[in-house]
Amino acid sequence: MTKSKSCKFDVGDMAVYPAHGVGKIEAIETREVGELQQAFYVIRIVDTNMVIMIPTASSEHVGLRSIIKSDEVEGVYSILQQKGVAIMARPWNQRYREYMEKIKSGSVKEIAEVLRDLYTLREDKTLSFGERKMMDTAQGLLIKEIALADQINEDTVEERINHIFA
Repeated sequence: MTKSKSCKFDVGDMAVYPAHGVGKIEAIETREVGELQQAFYVIRIVDTNMVIMIPTASSEHVGLRSIIKSDEVEGVYSILQQKGVAIMARPWNQRYREYMEKIKSGSVKEIAEVLRDLYTLREDKTLSFGERKMMDTAQGLLIKEIALADQINEDTVEERINHIFA
């Protein structure tokens, strides 16, 4: 199957949609929006089973991207393994906003930084409910993507991440 100029993905491809995680392209549909014909990716998010429609023309703008390649996985683990990263002292809500922006960016490296920083922070203080939830979100996003990139079981990825922070 060939991709049209405005389509970066094919039906059946796995893609990452920022803050929602990994999804499968189930269809590429054309819909009439106003007076324009517009193509949309129909994506089912793996974790939540939620279906999202994203205009193909703006998919890069909203951060839709391919899953990382297997050879990029070690770089993600390297970020998680960084020790002695200084975390600036600031109110939890400022930190929360900054970390949420990183998660929403969809960048696997920025999500890894958030997870690393929250684990580091947890060594010094009790995380707020929002920070704990964000840590779970970041970890879940990484586990799903790394498992797909390396074609391994999610439990194996989770064990490796837990071992890094043990």
